[in-house]
Amino acid sequence: MKKDLLYRPYVSASLDDCLKLFDANCPEYFAPNEREDYKNFLEASPDAYELCCVSDKLIAAFGVFAEERAISDDSCATRAASLNWILIDPDMQGSGIGTELMSRALYRARLLGAQALKIAASHKSAPFFQKFGAEVVRETHDGWGPGMHRIDMVIEL
Repeated sequence: MKKDLLYRPYVSASLDDCLKLFDANCPEYFAPNEREDYKNFLEASPDAYELCCVSDKLIAAFGVFAEERAISDDSCATRAASLNWILIDPDMQGSGIGTELMSRALYRARLLGAQALKIAASHKSAPFFQKFGAEVVRETHDGWGPGMHRIDMVIEL
């Protein structure tokens, strides 16, 4: 599978394909009310958002973005990265594409000099991220919408 994957930066012409990918994951992994947030995110043309394709078909998308995070015990700023809007075509789940994306996301975070990768998941996707060492730092009941709980997680790099 890995050799067939093509990664490319997000461009506005991919908006409809990305929204279709979102719709394919809703309501299983995303709350319906998040669609507008995702569309607004894409319309801002995020530089670090990547699309993963096989034979010109969009099968996944994600972005790793740098941010600053204060470490409370020594009051210094430590660079963190966040994993945003990771989506995988439901037909591709279980094929290893998620592992490939996480490997790429962790690599991207390290390239940014991050010491941690922050993830805002749902209670349904959190177990996937735990396989890669993500630890829960906060849980918010209905944080993404009714019945979709937000789980804030971090992977120390």
